[in-house]
Amino acid sequence: MTNFHISFGPEVADALHDGRPVVALESTIVSHGLPRPDNLLVARRIEQAVRDAGAVPATIGMVAGELIVGLDDAQLTRLATVDGVSKLSVRDLAVAAATGADGATTVAATSAVAAAAGIGVFATGGLGGVHREAAQTFDESADLITLARTPIAVVCAGVKSILDVGATLERLETLGVSVVGYRTRRFPGFYLTDAGFDLDWSVESPEQVADVLLARERQDVHHGGLVVANPLPTDEQLDPALHDRTLADGLAMLAREGVTGKAVTPFLLAHFHSATEGASLAVNVRIILRNADLAARIAVAATARRTDDSAA
Repeated sequence: MTNFHISFGPEVADALHDGRPVVALESTIVSHGLPRPDNLLVARRIEQAVRDAGAVPATIGMVAGELIVGLDDAQLTRLATVDGVSKLSVRDLAVAAATGADGATTVAATSAVAAAAGIGVFATGGLGGVHREAAQTFDESADLITLARTPIAVVCAGVKSILDVGATLERLETLGVSVVGYRTRRFPGFYLTDAGFDLDWSVESPEQVADVLLARERQDVHHGGLVVANPLPTDEQLDPALHDRTLADGLAMLAREGVTGKAVTPFLLAHFHSATEGASLAVNVRIILRNADLAARIAVAATARRTDDSAA
């Protein structure tokens, strides 16, 4: 019978055993978020960014039904290059394992698996959220409800600007998910530095994020996630005029072609890549590399805080 337990890559297993800092990474960006062959090259760069900042990368995915925390390079290559890799949210994990699927984990699934594995920090590009026209379609990412019940810090560039950012922030508040800006009181919009919404809280350093995580653990009251919104510098964002024009055209194409549900986000991201002649892809890569670096520095600081707290 297949072993359905979570498996650990040797490097990640050793790091967790020794109490060293680990950062979870998703695999959906590898299988579904970036075009080939850039996807594999960028995945390796993301892992290296985590290592360069002092932590161990743990890319999470499923290979032939085995759920793995810490894919090795051969497994990462498989998810980046083979066809038919499933996109796995939390609800899909058991079914995919039982059917022997290859699968890439979304933000929701990566968060849940990371927390179950004892990893407290996760780096991604942007969160999913409430889709436009959600009042009619009820289309909302499972990322939000998962973060409401998963004690993990997610470093991201806000939510994708193709979504309803304001409604997403309202849902995060309702669900009790903490949101802080990293050195900002404005919520970023993925490609854009500023999505147009204020934040109640900001943090100024990885050490301050680590203090938030330690306070949550010691209080033992709030068991949901912490979103650390890390905006791109304004000189690294996608040109706002180009962004707005591309988004308007993409939304019109959605309506004309009747694209709905899960197909909306990949459709719009592909449109951005094509219409901006690759500029949006370059921004996407900058986002995830910056977030991987910050997440690693947070993980390092959190490990130090726990060590100091235990010794006190």
